[in-house]
Amino acid sequence: MPVAVRLSPGRPIEPTKDNGVIQVNTTPRGVPAPPAVRLDLGGRWSCRAVAGPVPDELARALADGFPGTVPGVVHLDLLAAGLIDDPYDGRNEHDLTWIGRTDWEYSREFEWHDDEHSTLELVAEGLDTIACVRLNGVEAGRSANHHRSYRFDVADLLRRGTNEIRILFTGALEHAEAREAVLGARPHSNDHPFNCIRKPAYSFGWDWGPEIVTAGIWRPISLEARATARLTGVRPLTSWSQASGAALDLRLDVVGQGAGHTVRVDVAGLASASAPVGPGTRMELEVPGAEPWWPRSHGAQPRYETTVSLLDATGQLVDTWTGRIGFRSVSVDTTPDETGTRFQVAVNGAPVHVRGANWIPADTYLPRVDRASLLRALTDAAEANMNLVRVWGGGIYETDEFYDVCDELGLLVWQDFTLACAAYSEAPELWDEIEAEAREAITRLSAHPSLAIWNGGNENIWGWADWGWRAALEGATWGEGYYTRLFPGLVDELAPGTPYLEGSPFSFDRYLHPNSDLDGSMHIWDVWNTHDYTTYRDYRPRFVSEFGFQGPPAMTTLESVVRDEPRSPYGPQMLSHQKATDGNLKLERGLGDHLPVQEDYVDWHWATQLNQARAIRFGIEHFRSLSPFNTGSVVWQLNDCWPVISWSAVDGLGLRKPLWFALRAAFADRLATLQPRDGDPALVLHNETHLQWHSTATLRRMTLQGQELATAVLDVEVRARGAVTLALPEALVHPEDPTREFVVAELGTGERALWYFVEDTALALGGDDAFEATAEARDDGYLVTVRARELVKDLTLLADQAHRDASVDEALVTLLPGETVELRVRCAEQITAEALVARPVLRTANDLVARDRSASLGTVGTWIGRSPVGVEPARQEMLTGRLES
Repeated sequence: MPVAVRLSPGRPIEPTKDNGVIQVNTTPRGVPAPPAVRLDLGGRWSCRAVAGPVPDELARALADGFPGTVPGVVHLDLLAAGLIDDPYDGRNEHDLTWIGRTDWEYSREFEWHDDEHSTLELVAEGLDTIACVRLNGVEAGRSANHHRSYRFDVADLLRRGTNEIRILFTGALEHAEAREAVLGARPHSNDHPFNCIRKPAYSFGWDWGPEIVTAGIWRPISLEARATARLTGVRPLTSWSQASGAALDLRLDVVGQGAGHTVRVDVAGLASASAPVGPGTRMELEVPGAEPWWPRSHGAQPRYETTVSLLDATGQLVDTWTGRIGFRSVSVDTTPDETGTRFQVAVNGAPVHVRGANWIPADTYLPRVDRASLLRALTDAAEANMNLVRVWGGGIYETDEFYDVCDELGLLVWQDFTLACAAYSEAPELWDEIEAEAREAITRLSAHPSLAIWNGGNENIWGWADWGWRAALEGATWGEGYYTRLFPGLVDELAPGTPYLEGSPFSFDRYLHPNSDLDGSMHIWDVWNTHDYTTYRDYRPRFVSEFGFQGPPAMTTLESVVRDEPRSPYGPQMLSHQKATDGNLKLERGLGDHLPVQEDYVDWHWATQLNQARAIRFGIEHFRSLSPFNTGSVVWQLNDCWPVISWSAVDGLGLRKPLWFALRAAFADRLATLQPRDGDPALVLHNETHLQWHSTATLRRMTLQGQELATAVLDVEVRARGAVTLALPEALVHPEDPTREFVVAELGTGERALWYFVEDTALALGGDDAFEATAEARDDGYLVTVRARELVKDLTLLADQAHRDASVDEALVTLLPGETVELRVRCAEQITAEALVARPVLRTANDLVARDRSASLGTVGTWIGRSPVGVEPARQEMLTGRLES
C-alpha cells in the first residue's frame, strides 16, 4: 500500500511517522483547514500489451501481464521481466521496434479513505505519451504530450476504499504516422514523423541515438487532495547591476483562492514583503546584501533560500514554495555592426566568452537519470573549463535537479524549446500543446540563475531557408509562428528580461541567410560531412553554437555492446552503433593527411579517437584566436545516451574520451596557440580571466631530437578578458627541413603552443623507441612515468584497456626531447604494471606513424576482419572523395 503524505502548510522540516501516514508538524493559527494530502502512486504496477505487432512467442506472456515500475518505461519493464534482450546490445534494437508500435496498459489498485477535501486531483508529472487515464472504469483524462504535466479532476470518480487506475498508452509510432496523414506530411530528419507528436524527437532515432520508442509513466504520479488554495506559476525573476545591486521581481498565480488571501516572500532574511492575492500577483523588492551569481571563471555562485507563503484570511499558512535563487542579469547583444551581426552573451553587464557544449538526454531511458548521474556528467563540463551547456531541442526540458546542478557549478544554460530539424504544423492540436508545455517549462525554470537563454528551436529556420523545404511545403505552415510569435510572447509574459533567440543557427535578420558566419550564431557541419577539419580556418564565425567531429567511445564501452567476429569497423553490430550516414567511412576519410589510415582494428580505434580530439581542438583554437570578433563556441556534444560512436566527449558509460582532454586544454582560461597569419605562424594569446596576464614567451625552432635551431624571447601582456596576436621572428618560421622540425612557444606561466610545418604522415617521428615508460603501484592506483628521448606527440594512456574501472588524470601529452610526465592511474583493482606501459594501453601519434611505415614494408598484419561485402568499394570511394555526403 502506498504511503499517504500530508503536505505541510509550510515547508516540511522533520516529519514524524504515525500509522503509515506522514504528517508534518505545524502550529496552526485561526481555524485550520484540513491539511493537503498527497498519495504517491509510484512503485509496482501491472503492465500488459493490448494491441500491436507483438511477436507470436511473446503474445501470451504480454497479454497476461508482467510487473511494471513507476516511474519507468515499458522497455525497462520488459527487460526486468526477462521478456526481451537488452536493446543496446548487438543488433537487438532492430528486432524490438515493435514495442513502439504496440499499445500498452499500466494498472494498479490503491486504497483511499479521505473525505475531508473538496478538490481531488490526479497529478501526472510525465506520461509517455498518448494516454487515456481511467479511474474505476471511467475516463478521467487524456494526455498527448511527453513534455508537460497534467492535472485531472477526479472528485466524482474517486471512492472510499479500493480504487483501480488504468492508463492505456497508444503506440507512439502508430500515432505519429496517423497524425501525419491528417496534419499533412512535412519535412523532418530521420525515418519517422516525430514532428507530428509531442514526444522527444531523439527517441525516434537520431544520428547518435537508437530508435527506442518508449511508453510509460516516466515521472511521478500521485493523488492530491486539498480544501484550500494552491500556489501555481511561482516565478522569482532576479536581476543584478553594479549600480542598483540585487532585486527580485516575484510573479505568481494562485488557484482556488478566496477573499482575503495574501502572499508573503522572504529572501534568506535579507528582504521580505507581503501583498494581497489577485490575478497575476506581483511583488518587487530590493535585496540588500545579496551578492551576484556568476558563471564559472567569472565569480562565485551564491544562492539564497527563498520562501513564498500563501495565507488565507485567518492568517493560516495554506501553501508554500521554496527555492534557492541567484541574482544575475543576462543579455545577448545581436545588434548589427560594420561587419555583420554581433552575438555577445553578457552576465551582470560583463561580456562572457562562451566555452560550451551541447547536451542531449543523459539516457535513452529517462527514468534512470538521477541527480548523481547528472552531477557526474555536468562536472565533466565544468572540469573541461566550460561555462555553458546548451539543452538541445530534440531532447527534453530537463528535471529541476539538472538546472540545480548547473546553478551550483556556475554553468549557464541555453535552453531550446523542444523542436528540432523539422517543419512543424501550426494546427491547434499541436499549437495548443506546444503552448502548454512552453508555459510550464518557462514557469518552472525561471527560478534557476543558470537559465540564461531561451531558443526557439534547432535548425528549423535553417531547414526552411536552405534544405528545400519551401517547395515541399507548398505554402503550408512550418513552425515560423512558434519562433516569431508564440515563444517570444511567452518569454516576455512569463520571464521578461530573459534573452530569447528565434533559433540556432540564426542571423537575427530575416533577410540574411540563417547560417552566415558573419552574423549571429552558426552551425558548421561541412567539416564532418565533406571537408577536412582544416576547413574550420575558412570561417570567421561570430559565434558557433554547433560543430563537431566523431570518434569511437572507449574500447570498454564499445565492446560492451559490439561483439563482431572478427572485429571490424564495418561489422554489422558495429554499424548498429554508428548512426551517422556513412559514419565510419567519414571517420577514415577524416584522417586525411593528418594520420595514416589504419588496417589494424585496435589502431583504427586509437587513430580515430585521436583525430576527433585534434579536429575539435583545431577548431576551438581557431575560433578563440578570432576574439573579440568571435565570442564563443558550443561543441557538439558533451554526452551520449547509450554506447555509440558519436561526437561526444564523454561516452555512454561515462568514460572520458581523448576529446574531453582536448576540450579541457582548448577551453582553458588562458590559451596560447600558434595560428597562421599572412602565411606564417603567429602567437595568439586569449585571456579569459579577470586579471591581466603578464609573462614572457620563449619561442624555439628545434629538431625532433631536441637541437635548438633558432630562439626568441618576447614580453607579453594581455588585458583581462582580452587577446593579443604577436608575429614571430623570421628565423623561427622558415624551417630548413620541415619534416624534422617544429616550433614551440612556452609561457612563463606554464602555457604552451606547438606548430608543425607538415602533417604527421610526413613528419619523421620516432616509434616506440622515442620514449621510455615505467609503472609503479601506489595506494590509490598506479604512477606511470614517461621520459621522451625525442619528440613524442599526443601521449595517451587508454586506462580502460588495462581495466574497465581504471581512469587517468591526463591525456594527449606532447613531450619535448628530454621531458618527463607522470600519469596517475586510479583503479581499485590490481593491474599488471607492464600492461600500463605497452600497446594497446599506452599510445602516441608516433606509434601510428611508425606502424604505418612498418606496414608499408610488409611487417604488420592487416585488419582483424575486413569490410563486409559491399562496403569496401564504398569505403574506397569515400576515401578518394568521390562519395557524396
